[in-house]
Amino acid sequence: MQPRVVIIGAGFGGLYAARALAHAPVDVVVVDRTNHFVFQPLLYQVATAVLAPSDIAVPIRWRLCGQRNTSVVLAAATEIDVERRVVTLDREPRTLSYDYLIVATGSHHSYFGHAEWAREAPGLKGIDDALEIRRRFLLAFERAEWAPTAAERDRQLTIVVVGGGPTGVELAGMIQPASRHTFQHEFRNIDTRSARVVLVEAGPRLLPALPEPLSEQAKRDLEALGVEVRLDTKVTGVDESGVQLGDERVDAATVFWAAGNAASPLGSLLGVPLERGGRIRVAPDLSVPGHPEVFVVGDLALIEQDGRAVPAVAPAAMQQGRAAARNVVHAVLRQEREPFRYVDKGDLATIGRHRAVASFFQGKIQLRGRIAWWFWLLLHIAYLAGFRNRISVMIQWAYAYFTYQRGARLLEGGRGSGIGADPCR
Repeated sequence: MQPRVVIIGAGFGGLYAARALAHAPVDVVVVDRTNHFVFQPLLYQVATAVLAPSDIAVPIRWRLCGQRNTSVVLAAATEIDVERRVVTLDREPRTLSYDYLIVATGSHHSYFGHAEWAREAPGLKGIDDALEIRRRFLLAFERAEWAPTAAERDRQLTIVVVGGGPTGVELAGMIQPASRHTFQHEFRNIDTRSARVVLVEAGPRLLPALPEPLSEQAKRDLEALGVEVRLDTKVTGVDESGVQLGDERVDAATVFWAAGNAASPLGSLLGVPLERGGRIRVAPDLSVPGHPEVFVVGDLALIEQDGRAVPAVAPAAMQQGRAAARNVVHAVLRQEREPFRYVDKGDLATIGRHRAVASFFQGKIQLRGRIAWWFWLLLHIAYLAGFRNRISVMIQWAYAYFTYQRGARLLEGGRGSGIGADPCR
């Protein structure tokens, strides 16, 4: 009987680990609480009605169906007994024993001790989050159309994005063009071009992972689109009426959160000390200290390289997943394990049409404007899972590029009922 490898989480880290074990002398079981893999870098385009969820997601079973040594369990892990080497699930088969375990459960939103803000300021981690943000984004204009007062109309047309990292910058950069172009001729009682988008960042600059000149370029690009950028500004309160920025009050019906992440709480079940943000400091081979059969990859793993922590980004998770899989094989074959070495492939962020910034080789090569934008488009198409998804995304992007329209603007489930509508002429 071959050793069993249980992989918890089918994000970038877990899926790439599973695929790397396709021909290994092991049996692989992938556990995830959803049945699909999501290409997270494009979630914000689902949230802003450019793409449909099916454009950036594929079934996990389909992605792994060619691997005869791999099976999939739709369940959430609730306990991990590292002494008995057993994972407990919330549904059948209830328990899974393992010889090797790879934990790749990622991260969730962090509200810095204010969990009550989550209700009014949803974050963006999965398809459900993206659909909720899309619903609130579209509903803001519907409610503004029939607002009883000018003050309420202005509040409905004010959208605050908290966090100046890639997610916040890309969200803000996609919202404002929609109000100025996509919706411009569809409403009768409001001028959608008057919509106010405010991007709030607690630090001194946007996109802190990029060189400072590119951060400044991103700020200029956002401001050129009409986004208000507030740097060195902390959010001190969020409620149903808006946000508090120190002594300043911004009345806003819609707030989106892109300011912080905390590692998956599943890490606390491994019985090892947790670092800041709930991450686990792993050994060079990505194993958990004291348990060489347990590996942690992705956002949950903390490993330093050249005096800096490896960033919690998709490329790092992919590389860690493959590295953990290789070390599982080394362990099975009784070979020496290899230390993980992160290859930084650069950082990119898109701000809007023909507006993007990119940094490669630790800032030695910096791109901006059209060339960075085209590079961003091609790179994301290349990394999408599945030929159908690539074709669908290219079609949707071409449609949006030439028409300024967005093809996924649905308020699902009748949630927008009761709000007056005017048919487009």
